[in-house]
Amino acid sequence: MLETIAKGFLIGLLVSSPMGPINMLTIQRTLDRGRWHGFVTGLGAMLSDFTYALITLVGMNFVADFITEQERWFQMVAGAILLFFGFGVFRSNPLKDWRPDVLPSETRYLRDFGSSFLLTFSNAAIILVFVGLYARFSYNPLAGGTRSFVAGMVAFITAALGWWFFLTTLVSRLRKRFNRRGLVILNRTIGSILMLIGVGGLLIAFFPDLI
Repeated sequence: MLETIAKGFLIGLLVSSPMGPINMLTIQRTLDRGRWHGFVTGLGAMLSDFTYALITLVGMNFVADFITEQERWFQMVAGAILLFFGFGVFRSNPLKDWRPDVLPSETRYLRDFGSSFLLTFSNAAIILVFVGLYARFSYNPLAGGTRSFVAGMVAFITAALGWWFFLTTLVSRLRKRFNRRGLVILNRTIGSILMLIGVGGLLIAFFPDLI
């Protein structure tokens, strides 16, 4: 159970934290209209990620036997996916997504939430990232029954909520000293972590005696 919770938490954090358009939108709204507008924007992204997490998990559960039989190949594919995704995150420049927030200041929280959800949900390619992470960490809480599944999903949500709370709180408190260049460093750190996880998966696939 603890292993499922730890893996669910880590996956939720790795999916939420890369500095893409949604993170930049959250930061912009935090700076422009306040912390809670930014946090609600993050909630919309979290709901979209959670939806894709469930879709991927259920889909992979249907082919669990096949995945088990071809575990080595799935480890290779998962490692490659995470390596390329991490490289893309590492090379990306979050500052290019920094644009003035054109929404009126009286925009309600529901609109912030809805726009973030739709923008995140439009990126169906996130399913490949979930496949890579699930395979890399051998993560399948459905196999452990209802309690395991609930624990894994709660851990995922907790990690995502924790990230959005941390990000919006940090940006809000450092509003006057906010350094956008620091986002590049953060992005490269997260990208490096993802690449290391991907390389680890490839090493395990090619050299199974390592484990």
